[in-house]
Amino acid sequence: MKQLSLDNLRALVAVVDMGGYAKAGEYLGRSQPAISLQIKRLEEQIGRRLFQRQGQKQQINADGLLLYHRARQMLTLNDDILREFEQSQLTGQLRLGLPSEFATRVLPSIIGDFSKAYPDVTLEVSCDLSKSLLRKDQRKEYDLILALDNEPGEFGPETLLQDELIWVARAGYQLDAKNIALVAAPQGCIYRQRARQSLQQSGLRWRVSYTNADIGGITAALKEGLGITVLAKSTLPDELVELKHPALPNLGKVGINLFIQSEQHPQASSKLAEFIRSRLA
Repeated sequence: MKQLSLDNLRALVAVVDMGGYAKAGEYLGRSQPAISLQIKRLEEQIGRRLFQRQGQKQQINADGLLLYHRARQMLTLNDDILREFEQSQLTGQLRLGLPSEFATRVLPSIIGDFSKAYPDVTLEVSCDLSKSLLRKDQRKEYDLILALDNEPGEFGPETLLQDELIWVARAGYQLDAKNIALVAAPQGCIYRQRARQSLQQSGLRWRVSYTNADIGGITAALKEGLGITVLAKSTLPDELVELKHPALPNLGKVGINLFIQSEQHPQASSKLAEFIRSRLA
């Protein structure tokens, strides 16, 4: 019976996530020809082409995308099994900073599994706006930071996901396109900036109806019908829905970046980063 190589599947996932063969090679510590060979072997084994050339680039096709999603599932299961049976020798305290919307959507699936796998590692979590987390005087307070960041600083980030920004409201919300009420975090929030820029460029009339830095407060205001907001699609709360209206402009995408900067506990930080990557896949 044929068996797919997990190493080859990992190469495929890296090519898609990193945006190319060369970057995938850098990420996996292999040469670009080695990555190309792994992709070729995958194609030979399943009897399908996974990429097609568009100009100077190789673009993943429909078969490649299908295999990519299945590969992510297989690799996550493989990594979870290894972590489950791994004898934890990691100790220490990790400080993780992230926006509150990610704490709501990502943390619940991380804390339990990570604590079971590495019971001697204490995880301290702080929530704030991405801009605040990435300030030079604040950034040093964390071992890892998950943030939306349009202007990377001295610590280079790893982009985990290019996520779509969407308009969000409660179910059944009736938008007044002539006077849009915006629920937003305080000044400096990337969501607020993108909403303001998009609405101004579209010539729409709008106002900020409610301000709160915490996703819980924003969610409560939206559920009361105080207006609409902007969020990354992957962080959409269960109680809210994406609002689609012909008057609302497209918001584009934003990078969700991971900053790893621990000097005291690099191994523990690396393990926590693996958990975050798998949950955002």
